[in-house]
Amino acid sequence: MTEAFTTYYRSPIGLIEIAGGADGISSISFVDDASMNDAAPPLAQDCASQLDEYFGGRRREFSVKLDLQGTDFQEKVWRELQTIPFGRTVSYLDIAMAIGTKESTRAVGRANGRNPIVIIVPCHRVIGSAGSLTGYGGGLWRKRWLLDFESNARQESLFALAVAPNASR
Repeated sequence: MTEAFTTYYRSPIGLIEIAGGADGISSISFVDDASMNDAAPPLAQDCASQLDEYFGGRRREFSVKLDLQGTDFQEKVWRELQTIPFGRTVSYLDIAMAIGTKESTRAVGRANGRNPIVIIVPCHRVIGSAGSLTGYGGGLWRKRWLLDFESNARQESLFALAVAPNASR
């Protein structure tokens, strides 16, 4: 049984704290500093490895076990966030409509803002209806970085697919 843990991962956009327990990862957040901790359990190591693959351009979907803890509405929003494809963005209204509550755009925004698991539950992929960047707990510069990173990785992948058939000729 995995006891509660906290460990840290150094990403290209800052230090990330990973916390969880027997039921899965419960929090991934940007932090300014870290205290020393014991060796990370396998679940935390797997999470860090998947983040490594993501930042290395080798992972677009995550399979790490999550322990999302929020209200029923928040969890519904967070599950919907996980359906947003890599390199794509949606609006708060899109999320509200997808979960069947078109009139709850503001509540969707609040739930998005309370997402405890950055990157893996990709709240950074949600933007304003007019295409504007809106709040992000890790800072708007990180949101822009993540969106640019995913957009560039997606374009490179599409380009590679387009030229791959001709490469063998």
